[in-house]
Amino acid sequence: MRSYLRCATAVFIGLSIGAVPPEPQGAVGPPTLGWKLTWSDEFDGPAIDRTKWDFAIGNGFYNYEANQWIVGWGNDELQYYTREPENAWVSDGLLHIRALKESLNGFGYTSAKLMTRRRDGRPLFHLRYGRFEFRAKLPTGQGVWPALWMLPQDEKYGPWPTSGEIDVLEARGQEPTKVLGTLHFGSRWPAQAKAGADYVLPNKATIADFHVYALEWGPGEFRWFCDDKEYARQSFWWSSGKVEGINGVPPRSEADLEPWPAPFDHSFYLVMNLAIGGRFVGTPNKTTPFPAEMQVDYVRVYEKVGGYGETKPRGDGKVPFAR
Repeated sequence: MRSYLRCATAVFIGLSIGAVPPEPQGAVGPPTLGWKLTWSDEFDGPAIDRTKWDFAIGNGFYNYEANQWIVGWGNDELQYYTREPENAWVSDGLLHIRALKESLNGFGYTSAKLMTRRRDGRPLFHLRYGRFEFRAKLPTGQGVWPALWMLPQDEKYGPWPTSGEIDVLEARGQEPTKVLGTLHFGSRWPAQAKAGADYVLPNKATIADFHVYALEWGPGEFRWFCDDKEYARQSFWWSSGKVEGINGVPPRSEADLEPWPAPFDHSFYLVMNLAIGGRFVGTPNKTTPFPAEMQVDYVRVYEKVGGYGETKPRGDGKVPFAR
């Protein structure tokens, strides 16, 4: 019965939306010369393309090293991810990811999380280096957390964040004029590290409008864009597998570090999700509008014509340990 109601709701919602998605504020065209399209999803078909995307299911994961279940995906998130058509569907050239205020399996919200990697780890799409571009419209409201991001296909250097995390875009629904681009790296908890920047949208624009969010990633450097405006650049990070027990510890010498530019020297896959609650955004309140919906017009990935050249040096020469 629940699946039938979800299908009916999705069809009704799809019919009620205009045939052509509105143009974004500050719309941009294809990237400048020097890039070639290598993978994309325009969401023009009748359904989510399961040759490109799989779904995360549930509200957490099992940490085999600690022998415990991690509720809330490690962030105290409140949603239960499903693959039901009421939480994620394609219509009128848009991918819709929708969070609902409803109980399921002991949790108070449902939503969806799509990945270009199967739940069992088999790859669908992953890439090292390139331009990763999303055109999206995001929900607003206290405790709403939309994100477009990337994770390592293989944990080459160890568990999160030793092998890295790349956040192309995330936003706090209660701050609708601001977006964030972030890298996560370092050692295992509690010695993890991050670097990134905020961007305030110009001309009183908000994340509720369509915008083009992009990241250009090459050897030793990341650059973040919103509507083709570069707002952040990062070239310093590190990775260390040094542990005491199961916990990470800060590196104490150069010998404790993985070779630069680790961990951002191997392939990452794409993730799109709409989370509810958690430490990053806090808990929804009476003002938070539900359903909350993220719409994605396209995802496009480009590779640089002619390759990427030599690896840039490590940032400004800083080292993550005391001499």
